[in-house]
Amino acid sequence: MRKLLAAVLTVTLAVSAPLAALAGNASLILDARTGKVLAAENADTLNHPASLTKMMTLYLTFEALKRGRIAWDTPIKMSKYAAARPPTKLGVKAGGTITVREAVYGMIVKSANDAAAAMAETLGGSESGFARMMTAKARQLGMSRTVFVNASGLPNSSQVTTARDMSTLGVALMKHYPNEYRLFSMASFNFRGKTVRGHNNLMYRYQGMDGIKTGYTNASGFNLVSAVKDGNRRVVGVVLGGRTARSRDAKMAALLDRYLGRASGGARLMASVGAKEAVEVASAADASDVPVPLNAPRSAGDAAPNGLGANSLAYADDAVVPLERPAAMDEILAAGKTVKPSAEKADGTWQIQISAAPSADAARALLAQAQSEGGAPLVSASPYTEAVGTGANKIYRARFVGFASKDAAVSACDALKQRSYDCMLLPDHG
Repeated sequence: MRKLLAAVLTVTLAVSAPLAALAGNASLILDARTGKVLAAENADTLNHPASLTKMMTLYLTFEALKRGRIAWDTPIKMSKYAAARPPTKLGVKAGGTITVREAVYGMIVKSANDAAAAMAETLGGSESGFARMMTAKARQLGMSRTVFVNASGLPNSSQVTTARDMSTLGVALMKHYPNEYRLFSMASFNFRGKTVRGHNNLMYRYQGMDGIKTGYTNASGFNLVSAVKDGNRRVVGVVLGGRTARSRDAKMAALLDRYLGRASGGARLMASVGAKEAVEVASAADASDVPVPLNAPRSAGDAAPNGLGANSLAYADDAVVPLERPAAMDEILAAGKTVKPSAEKADGTWQIQISAAPSADAARALLAQAQSEGGAPLVSASPYTEAVGTGANKIYRARFVGFASKDAAVSACDALKQRSYDCMLLPDHG
């Protein structure tokens, strides 16, 4: 009997252990004509996007094409860094080139990480610079809880998003770049004499589905953003944290089967959150011009019993709208009661603030990225997040503390500003 129990326990641990690394389940079905959420489960819970990240990389690529910064046949250099990205990838050697068209096809069909990194370096100067552009664009589109730190979706604990934010990005791609969006329906393409096939299997068998993107890492689980057209109905579905590709696809299909018929039959797609037209970020330097917005209030009916229920995404009156500079920092500092930093968090007397975020995780992600890029002036600084405000107005200040002198804090601010970050100098009294 003991042997039987031991065997059962061993099997149970073997089966359950890998699941601890998976993100929590989340899903959302959105009526893309009206912005109404037809079904939602953990829609605002942070998860890792995995290769859904490439949706934003592609959005910025389409934007650069529209603005004439690049053309479809522009050669993109494959740096040593880009070529070294782990699979899946196109496999072009360092020093070689691919065209913008090949990079786009590679990201859509093969989810090529080397193509994403090469495109990021071309448009942002570096992948980290491009990641700031990505996060800034996310804020402009109303994706208030998303932080990007790379262009591919390769594992990084600081890279987070939500099902709601991914639905916003899916609609933005369809609305702002309808011609380019059609590429998401490609099942394969020819790359230098070889046929490269995709793996968005549900798209190939679900009637009316014409995109958008799959994603997987151990930390994220199996993710999927899908768009389906049925007559004049148009919906976007998001499933995050699936245990297997099959179960993820089955969940998406079941949700679409249940809620597609409830979508409206309007003729136009809704506008993106907080933007009447497509919003452009010209360069990595411009990315810092978009402050992190205060959190938009959510209705009390967002979560229905059993995680499913109708509610509104509130794309008009309740939209997340980025604050204007320089008033942004004044709003952030004035929100709620200032909490005096505790003695344990800093030995020094000066601190700096670079931004604020709608969640502690997002604030920590911004600080981790800034510290990695700030160099020597930030080596001895301590990242610190501070909650201010209450309820829907609660935000988290992103600060570095522990500077022994004003000169040290100023030096850190200068280093961050050279990397296109905002920075506010503060004495250590809140």
